[in-house]
Amino acid sequence: MLDTSARLLRLLSLLQSRRDWSGADLAERLGIGHRTVRRDIERLRALGYPVHSTPGVAGGYRLGAGARLPPLLLDDEEAVAVALGLRTAAGGTVTGIEETSLRALAKLEQVLPERLRRRVNTLQTHTVRVNRDGPTVDADVLSRMAAACRDREQLRFDYTGQNGESALRGAEPHSLVARGNRWYLVAWDADRRDWRTFRADRIRLRTPNGPRFAPREPPAPDVAAWLQHRLAHEM
Repeated sequence: MLDTSARLLRLLSLLQSRRDWSGADLAERLGIGHRTVRRDIERLRALGYPVHSTPGVAGGYRLGAGARLPPLLLDDEEAVAVALGLRTAAGGTVTGIEETSLRALAKLEQVLPERLRRRVNTLQTHTVRVNRDGPTVDADVLSRMAAACRDREQLRFDYTGQNGESALRGAEPHSLVARGNRWYLVAWDADRRDWRTFRADRIRLRTPNGPRFAPREPPAPDVAAWLQHRLAHEM
């Protein structure tokens, strides 16, 4: 069995990896009893992590948002991905986050182990970016759509088509895909009863989101490849 400190880090990593966990799932993953899970949850709360619990058979635990941001736990691959993403965002196609990305990147690289810092620098040095003129997307819009994908909440939005006309749409979001200098939302269109792609820069979200929905089988195992094939046939 892991000691208490290592177990708390493992528990925190699990809570950050998905939205909802049952006590039984956590106990099985950690190799401990249900009572120890409850004690460890209380320890995390004492450290400032807002862990919400729901009683009952369908209940469980969820890491929520608190009054302050507690430390995040990243594995090596996640840390490299975040660093590369921040470097890209500093000069990318998402508006309003360039300076913020640089500040966050400086904090992250300060604590990165040397071996990970070398990986990030090597990847960045040998990656050539082609600057393209094109539409940008507000970071808040992308963030809200990503959250709806994660939480399986329906989206309502005004969508401007190629003809310049805008119409209200309702969709069950599956994922966001970046292609070139554009972002696309892949979603199940509630009106057309089919999978559709929506350019993110043409979306104007309405609030609040719609109700939660049961996940559907995606249009293909590789959604990015499906999107590329679909766009190629639409050109």
